[in-house]
Amino acid sequence: MSRRQGCKHRQQESPITRPSGVYGSGQLCNPDCFQYKGTLDVFYKVVRQEGLARLWRGTNASLLLAVPTVGIYLPCYDILRNWLEEFTTQRSPKLAPYAPLVAGSIARSLACIACSPIELAKIRMQAFKESQAGAKPPGMWKTLLGIPSPWRSANFLENLQGYRLLWTGLGAQLVRDVPFSAICWTTLEPVRRRLLGLVGDKDNLATVFGANFSAGFVAGVLASAATCPFDVAKTRRQIEKDPSRVRKMNTRQILLEVWRNEGAKGLFTGVGPRVGRAGPSVGIVISFYEVVKLVLHRRHANS
Repeated sequence: MSRRQGCKHRQQESPITRPSGVYGSGQLCNPDCFQYKGTLDVFYKVVRQEGLARLWRGTNASLLLAVPTVGIYLPCYDILRNWLEEFTTQRSPKLAPYAPLVAGSIARSLACIACSPIELAKIRMQAFKESQAGAKPPGMWKTLLGIPSPWRSANFLENLQGYRLLWTGLGAQLVRDVPFSAICWTTLEPVRRRLLGLVGDKDNLATVFGANFSAGFVAGVLASAATCPFDVAKTRRQIEKDPSRVRKMNTRQILLEVWRNEGAKGLFTGVGPRVGRAGPSVGIVISFYEVVKLVLHRRHANS
């Protein structure tokens, strides 16, 4: 066989490899499968290649993530905001408007640290792509247990290093979520108070729901759009499958790499779906939380 024929033969037999950061292995479709031109293109290719049900991959992790996150985040925010407002009103009234910003940042940091492993599992489940048609992707627990597995050994310190990988991307998540929370609450509180002041009836459930949903929607849209570059950095770090590269990556390096390779457009990849999700999500969570608080307060007052 000639050298030219040999090269041609190797090219024909060589499988199409998977781009870095996408989970799964084996021969796949054309590389264009991984190139998305927009939100609708993502929907089309996922449904076509993997089926309609794959659009809900990671739902169990999302549900498991939502309960502790909201359970830690919102009560901590309320407690901290009330304390800070009371403290600043007595000591330095000019700082009182910044109470929601500080309280939201601290509360979100606590929630992120506590729930980061579940967030990581959710991201990796959503990034997984099957190597064979009909293959079942790993569940949440299997995904979590597989994260520290490359570092398992008889050495305790090496095992400890492996379990640190469960918090991969925590720095990027904090860089994203703390500013998100600061912008969100700084916007939400004055808008909510303004709407409730216009309506006047603060004890009506429909009024409380409507004001909180509207304020949450506006705040969620603004905060998610402003922090989209940090979300891109967090996601790219969390779907990176090379453990040695994961340990060396940081948010600044990822942002610079995206800027060099893809420009400003790359930093705002997925801003449409992110804004479309964050607005209703924040509105629903805040409005239901405030309605439940009001109902419980009424029952406590009447008991």
